[in-house]
Amino acid sequence: MEALLVSYGIDWANLLVRWLHLITGIAWIGASFYFVWLDNSIRPPKPGSDLEKKGVSGELWAVHGGGFYNPQKYLVAPAELPQELHWFKWEAYATWITGVAMLFIVYYFNASAMMVDKSVANLSGIEAVGVGIGTLVLGWIVYDLLCRSPLGKREGLLGLVMFVFIVAVAYLLTHLLSGRAAYIHVGAMIGTIMVGNVLMVIIPGQRKLVEAMQQGRSPDPIHGRRGKQRSVHNNYFTLPILFIMISNHYAMTYTHAHSWLVLAAIMAAGVLIRHFFNLRHKGRVSIGYPIAGVALLLAVAVAIAPRPVAPVASAAPASAAAGSAPVAAAAPDFTRIQAIITQRCASCHSDKPTQAGFATAPAGMMLQTPELIHQHAAKIFQRAVQTKDMPLANMTQMTDEERADVAAWFQAGAK
Repeated sequence: MEALLVSYGIDWANLLVRWLHLITGIAWIGASFYFVWLDNSIRPPKPGSDLEKKGVSGELWAVHGGGFYNPQKYLVAPAELPQELHWFKWEAYATWITGVAMLFIVYYFNASAMMVDKSVANLSGIEAVGVGIGTLVLGWIVYDLLCRSPLGKREGLLGLVMFVFIVAVAYLLTHLLSGRAAYIHVGAMIGTIMVGNVLMVIIPGQRKLVEAMQQGRSPDPIHGRRGKQRSVHNNYFTLPILFIMISNHYAMTYTHAHSWLVLAAIMAAGVLIRHFFNLRHKGRVSIGYPIAGVALLLAVAVAIAPRPVAPVASAAPASAAAGSAPVAAAAPDFTRIQAIITQRCASCHSDKPTQAGFATAPAGMMLQTPELIHQHAAKIFQRAVQTKDMPLANMTQMTDEERADVAAWFQAGAK
């Protein structure tokens, strides 16, 4: 009973933290999208106008919610510091904090089940957690050093190098952790880079601008340029990280033999589509970018599409003519299938899971009765035979022969 209550409590913590993570993430990404749009949409004031004399580099008129808005951007800073100044930082901090909490609740507290896949690498749960945390730290250090190096002055080349680095990390993680954990840690690394940009570069630079004005000094424009650079980087990271946040629902991606390459292609598509919108805000419509992004997604969909599972064949009877083709094996009796499902799947997928760490059946799928097994036959076939991502990390050690029996049963009509 105590173990059940602990698992149930963790489920509620998962629910509430995930909800908060979603809320804060929407606020952060929404602000990022808005300010990049604003930066690309403002137009310079008329030469000799009062705005130009005030140091305004651009302005925009907009209407929303029944009111008119007139945001203005100063080249460096206004002549006089306003009494109230809003800082956009807590959206980023709260998103990262809740994201790390999710890592602990979902992955680190149950690392042996959620992160370790013995068919990938023979790691312990603690070692897997070490790999995960190390990825977050290493990702920020490498990225920050690249931005501060001479490469940081060449945006296109910097972006390419950073993309290659992220793909290399994805490759390494998919050879150390379970596919699902590998994907989520690539996303967590990108998220750490994004919040690092806010915490370590953007906000400190803004504080220096404010301090200079308070002391009557002219602010150094370098802080604004650095902040703008990191803000733009965060903008391009958004679509890839949003995909990774939902990827755990789509085993077809992270269970593929080349899952790191699948992730690289989907991330590239996201960057291309985001670039289209960034250019469009500037008044340039380059339709080739979204077309290329969509084409890349279609190519991935075709490349990873499940292939038909060949019927299991049995040897021909001794009386058969020499050289005759193998005969398709007869479908196993349902009692055999039910025994497999009960032994390998129902410890999690039941109304009262016996597997440690689970208070309720994952995805609400229960398989403890014949009726439920027949009801979910297609999903069982997909996850146990086609993607082979279930049982989770193969905790219950489902054999290839058992998967073949499930395949033969399903192909014969799942009777």
